[in-house]
Amino acid sequence: MIKTITKIGNSRGIILDSALLELANLKEGDKVNITVHSGGTITMTPEVGTVDNATFDGVLKEVLEDYSDTLEKLS
Repeated sequence: MIKTITKIGNSRGIILDSALLELANLKEGDKVNITVHSGGTITMTPEVGTVDNATFDGVLKEVLEDYSDTLEKLS
């Protein structure tokens, strides 16, 4: 697919149409990591969020408390 670099304000950019975003499983507001490789190749990789251990432990504790009866019955 050929795209043209266009002026957007004081910057330059490439417009990604909805079909391309859908193929890449991206939507407006998603963050991407841009990498420039030797030879000028550019890759765009979706940013994957991470959760720190303290946050995970807190959420897990809440789930175990909220659903303790159900989880006990399932075990």
